[in-house]
Amino acid sequence: MPRPDAAISPLETANERLQKTMSLVLLATVPGALTLLWFYGWGVLINWLLAAGMALAVEALVLKLRQQPVAAALSDGSALVSSTLLAFALPPYSPWWLTLLASAFALLFGKHLFGGVGKNPFNPAMLGYALVLVSFPQQMSHWPAPHGLNLMGGLQQIFGFNFGAAGQPDAWATATALDALRINKSLTIDELFANNPSFGRFGGRGAEWLNLAFLAGGAFLLQQRVFTWHAPVGMLGSLFVLSLLFWNGSGSDSHGSPLFHLLTGASMLGAFFIATEPVSGPKSPWARLLFGAGVGTLTYVIRTWGGYPDGVAFAVLLMNLAVPALERLERPKPSEPSEEREAP
Repeated sequence: MPRPDAAISPLETANERLQKTMSLVLLATVPGALTLLWFYGWGVLINWLLAAGMALAVEALVLKLRQQPVAAALSDGSALVSSTLLAFALPPYSPWWLTLLASAFALLFGKHLFGGVGKNPFNPAMLGYALVLVSFPQQMSHWPAPHGLNLMGGLQQIFGFNFGAAGQPDAWATATALDALRINKSLTIDELFANNPSFGRFGGRGAEWLNLAFLAGGAFLLQQRVFTWHAPVGMLGSLFVLSLLFWNGSGSDSHGSPLFHLLTGASMLGAFFIATEPVSGPKSPWARLLFGAGVGTLTYVIRTWGGYPDGVAFAVLLMNLAVPALERLERPKPSEPSEEREAP
């Protein structure tokens, strides 16, 4: 039994727990980060450096203005995790100003506007992503073909540098598999997989491996008990069921198979790293399951009939609004006072 003078205060215990959790989350993103880097090149790393640098700068500035300890708050890792997830969700060669804007907005309006860590009702990373998605749809649609850019071409795209012919990217922009499927009117699914370079073997080219990498990271977090299974199973389960119900085989009006939807877009990133965010999500197990199911349902609806090819960000933000209602569903009703009284 520890001595009383060696006891740790509750605040220090909470900070250490938060720091450990954020470290595990960052470690779990490594397989996905390496896969992104393999398929899309140096822009992934540049994106991450820009987003992380801006997030830490905003965090330090706000804490200084509030006259709160800066070093201790920066060391908890929450700002770094939010900016990392945001950077991985953005197109790998986004303009530098778009990445900085998304990261600053995520920290200011997704976190500190509501009082800082532990008080945000919305997922900060998805709030920053949604802002630039609706404000700059053209820039947000510029996804490169896998292995399509070298370092010089990436610097040209991100910062506007001019390196002449050596810096011109080869096969710069291409439609994602989800976008190609959404606008398809005449080709069958088999023809899309055979002839469209955006499609791989089961899902989007490169995206299927990326989703498997984030699935591996999510399994690690489950094994470490960073979160429970409820939100990921709810999201992936509802996405699977809906895509199975509306799957029309290989016809030109097909919306894609369940495997296609699970291995394309941000499905695994959303299920294991976004929908499991503990502050903006529900606390009780069955509310988390319903939250995940809602995210999966809205993701499929937006992908299939909405105006955006992938709907994870909007689905998560909309379900953030529903968290109080989900929590009330599981809250036990107060027991009615008994009409009988015990005899003295």
